[in-house]
Amino acid sequence: MLGILANRTYRHLFAAQVIALIGTGLATVALGLLAFELAGGEAGVVLGTALAIKMIAYVGVAPIAAAFAERLPRRAVLVSLDLVRGGVAVLLPFVAEVWQVYVLIFLLQSASAGFTPTFQATIPDVLPKEKDYTRALSLSRLAYDLESLLSPMLAAALLTVVSFHALFAGTVIGFLASAALVVSVLLPSPRPSAPRPIYERTTRGSRIYLATPRLRGLLAVNMAVAAAGAMAIVNTVVIVQGEFALSQRATALALAAFGGGSMVAALALPRLLEVIPDRVAMLAGVLLMALGLVAGAVVSGYQVLLLLWFVIGLGYSAAQTPSGRLLRRSSHAEDRPALFAAQFALSHACWLVTYPLAGWLGASVGLTATFLVLAAIAAAALVTAALVWPASEPEVVEHRHPGLAQDDPHWAEGSRRGERRHAHAFVIDDLHPQWPREP
Repeated sequence: MLGILANRTYRHLFAAQVIALIGTGLATVALGLLAFELAGGEAGVVLGTALAIKMIAYVGVAPIAAAFAERLPRRAVLVSLDLVRGGVAVLLPFVAEVWQVYVLIFLLQSASAGFTPTFQATIPDVLPKEKDYTRALSLSRLAYDLESLLSPMLAAALLTVVSFHALFAGTVIGFLASAALVVSVLLPSPRPSAPRPIYERTTRGSRIYLATPRLRGLLAVNMAVAAAGAMAIVNTVVIVQGEFALSQRATALALAAFGGGSMVAALALPRLLEVIPDRVAMLAGVLLMALGLVAGAVVSGYQVLLLLWFVIGLGYSAAQTPSGRLLRRSSHAEDRPALFAAQFALSHACWLVTYPLAGWLGASVGLTATFLVLAAIAAAALVTAALVWPASEPEVVEHRHPGLAQDDPHWAEGSRRGERRHAHAFVIDDLHPQWPREP
């Protein structure tokens, strides 16, 4: 897997991702401490609102940012957004009112909503080979999991010698280092084939996404991932410290078990996806999460919870890591940023539903019912994905063009299959606005 780091451009981009993630992790810890300093016992309300603002920024800003960014050089876009994020982080230690937290978090996450899809859409162009790109997806998943484990540990170590305000300095350094690494390489910047109105550019990614069967299946998979992930992220502390009356350290270990399962799956996936289809791996991951949530309703002890969280973490990574392969396969290079932005927005819309649902149900009807409700959501998502995502999914699809002139150069693509029919690798675009129902 590490062999792809021999590619200098990808190595610098991956290092930029890791450093920025660590900086973001430090900011997450510091933000919690800042919320407690400003709001005391109401810190949970502040953090919950900040999390909701983050998701709203992700859902609303990503498609708009992608529409404007597609006409700009990717390197300039990524560096500018890193600098914006660093500038916002500089201001966080000086916050004196709760509303200021909300404004700065919206600005910070809006910049991230533009940065992340653009970054993700760049990797397939840097690593055009399917095997290399699959390894990059697994490395990216590992980076996210390691960040969730290492950032709190690093923050704890730093807090022994500095105040929590200094953690924001680590965030600033992370974003500046990320910008410097991006500046150090040349990035491909595919241009749109034709000028489009802003509304069409803003909605293009979502229209391609929802018109592609495999991506409609991916949307259902996203909902299952959000259901299982929300249960683990929101309610681990409630289960461990509330139900089992254990320590904060036990809570951290439980979250580490979840992250450990995710990392194991990410390490195994590059070889696994060489022999099984993406659909099989992803639906198996959803099934594992659904069964794990059902088992969670009867979890009886801490050791069992650790095993359960590890298993759900396996499914969590198996279900979402291959998603980049589907997005890459479902778009032309010029449409890829818009499609990745659509995935970013739609997947976070799922989290916007499941985050508050996991918290509200846990507080109002109990953890057993919460496990079962989220298990039902994951199971419904599994059935939906299996129905809308065909098991047989050839890359080359025969289709008709009844209104296309006989001398149009598009007929030269692929192979002719009769009057006004031909076959080629099929993606949704201007000439193919709908998925063919029959040859």
